[in-house]
Amino acid sequence: MTTAVTEPFGPLAPFAHPALFYRDEQEYLDGTLPFVRAGLEADEPVAVAVPGKNLTLIRDALGDAAGSVRLLDMREAGRNPGRIIPGVLRAFADAQPAGRRVRIIGEPIWAGRSASEYPACAQHEALINAAFQGRTATIMCPYDVVRLPEHMVADAYATHPTVIHPGSPTEQDSDAFAPEDVVNRYNEPLAPVQEALTFDFDSDSLSQARHVAVGEGARLGLAGVKLEDLALATAELATNSVVHGGGRGVLRLWAEDGYVVCEVRDEGRLADVLAGRRPVPRDQRGGRGILLVNLIADLVRVHRGDSGTTVRCWFAR
Repeated sequence: MTTAVTEPFGPLAPFAHPALFYRDEQEYLDGTLPFVRAGLEADEPVAVAVPGKNLTLIRDALGDAAGSVRLLDMREAGRNPGRIIPGVLRAFADAQPAGRRVRIIGEPIWAGRSASEYPACAQHEALINAAFQGRTATIMCPYDVVRLPEHMVADAYATHPTVIHPGSPTEQDSDAFAPEDVVNRYNEPLAPVQEALTFDFDSDSLSQARHVAVGEGARLGLAGVKLEDLALATAELATNSVVHGGGRGVLRLWAEDGYVVCEVRDEGRLADVLAGRRPVPRDQRGGRGILLVNLIADLVRVHRGDSGTTVRCWFAR
């Protein structure tokens, strides 16, 4: 059973979050370039975080003006959708003077995203509205309506308050806008795995859980920094389970499609849908566990249920 989420969504203004629908490279440039140039002319900080090919299109079309724009390849910066809000969007926006409007083009969904990644992508797009409500910012999200499946385009209407159709210079309100519904719909139980190393832990076996993860991760093919990341993620998630999840939890590890997957399940109720997706003030004690995991893992999926919380994270071998 899943846990419904209704907060912390609220009025967005002055935040704006349009979806830009495009069918080809020309429509892509027709929609993105005026947005970027208008920001530069208004002396607004501008960032573009899109997949590599589209990043090259924008960079080449901007010419010398590209040097005034923060350019990021979303295939790297946003490989894990849970990393995009804290590590890309808020990282850029929070670095600007307070009250100054920022403009960002963010394209987190592209043809080729895996079935495991997409639910986290859809939730990310919905949660941008909560993470930026009341902020002086505009985040435009392009969608390739030719190459993306229909359900992904339909979800764009639900996660963006306004949309821009191909060939149209103006935004239109989305009648389907319901970001909380998307968060709830993709809060789906994670697919069960039959064969995995399983380790039950409590406060007395936290360090042992980390050692178990490192040993199994190495056996399954992780090494170097990736193995260190797995160890850190396991330690953070297991500690969260002991402190916030009923004092104990279950660790599972297995290999899957070129990844080592680590899962921690406990009886805790993770009510905050932005947990792990918002930056944490430097002077705040704690609250960095899932955020840290989002920043180092290649993919993180979370399922919140009435009986507990499951966090599953992927590390490329």
